[in-house]
Amino acid sequence: MKTTFDAMVVGGGPCGSFAALNLAKHGVNVAVFEEHAEIGLPSHCAGHLSTNGLKRLGLFPLPKRIVENTFRGAVFHSPSGREFRVRFSSPVTCVVDRALFDRFIADMAERAGARYFLNSRVESLNIVEGVVRGVTAKQRTETEHFYAKVVLDAEGVVSRLLRQAGLPTLDRSMLLSGIEAEVADVKDLEEDMVEVFLGKEYAPCFFAWLIPKRGEKAKIGLAAKAGNPKKLLQKLMTKHVAASKKLGTARILQTALHPVTLGGPITKTCSNGFLAVGDVASHVKPTTGGGVIWGLTCAATASEVICEALEKADFSSDFLVMYEKRCKALLGFDAEVMRRIRKMLDALSDEQVDDAINFCSRIGLDRTLHKLGDIDFQAHAFLHVLHDPRFLTAMLYFFLLYLSANP
Repeated sequence: MKTTFDAMVVGGGPCGSFAALNLAKHGVNVAVFEEHAEIGLPSHCAGHLSTNGLKRLGLFPLPKRIVENTFRGAVFHSPSGREFRVRFSSPVTCVVDRALFDRFIADMAERAGARYFLNSRVESLNIVEGVVRGVTAKQRTETEHFYAKVVLDAEGVVSRLLRQAGLPTLDRSMLLSGIEAEVADVKDLEEDMVEVFLGKEYAPCFFAWLIPKRGEKAKIGLAAKAGNPKKLLQKLMTKHVAASKKLGTARILQTALHPVTLGGPITKTCSNGFLAVGDVASHVKPTTGGGVIWGLTCAATASEVICEALEKADFSSDFLVMYEKRCKALLGFDAEVMRRIRKMLDALSDEQVDDAINFCSRIGLDRTLHKLGDIDFQAHAFLHVLHDPRFLTAMLYFFLLYLSANP
């Protein structure tokens, strides 16, 4: 018997489920294929999200059982232990239990009418005369063909289906190795402040983080372009001048490895009968590696375009390219600015990072950053403070640092 749907989503993470939710709400017969036995496992990120981003997506407030803590700001630690603090008058971010968060969105999608196939690994796309017509999925020991008018790829950074669809894959030169750990017995936690640790010895070309939970527990992690993430994390906990004071005697409860893509959105995200969203399309902030809010934003856009395609019965790349254009309008400017900022930060030595942290504290840049209204679309947020003398001074300072690092 031929199993046919209007739309299929590959991947039951937040992006895939959010797209399915929006499609099901509009009466679309949609199926979600998830290779694991349970939605949300294994967890792939810390779950540190902006409250404004969640509000824009209609996901705030979240159920209390999902939210592990809320934060009013961040503390940035330089390699030598210098500090720069940004604190807001009210919470601006929260940390969620990623497994519960993913299941929350999936449950809403299922209640709206989406059908979930768990333990179903999509092996390949079904392509007929250059058009994606569905997928072939392995369910335990059986392999079955499923058919659809359009397929949305939310498989994550593995990019298997992206290649089959003939689309460009992620910029591998900007793919970092990340590690996430749950720890207990953390000392001197500021429970309403996230902490960031800088230093090429601990997180080459990125940073490490500490996200407090409650009761001396926290999520810690890092991403790095080179080196063994597990060894780097152990070194951070025992050797970093600031991190070791808090984490030197902490107990690691569990760890997870995951890649982080910082190259910005891929140049082409659609082909005939096929769209890509989330990590597989590198809908991830190049500055922080956060991809949930950007991915969910593009997932909502993908569902809009799929509904329009179903209405017009047009699943050609010429029609679906609207999705690409709308995502570029949403993310393009911010992604390009953030990519350049990432390039500049990567070029700085530890000594220059020390000087920069000290400089930001000295000129009171935190008072300017209080005015930023958005941490997800950072380039647009910067436009609102361009007139501020402290911000202009900091921009000139960082530009000169970058020039000195690239003579």
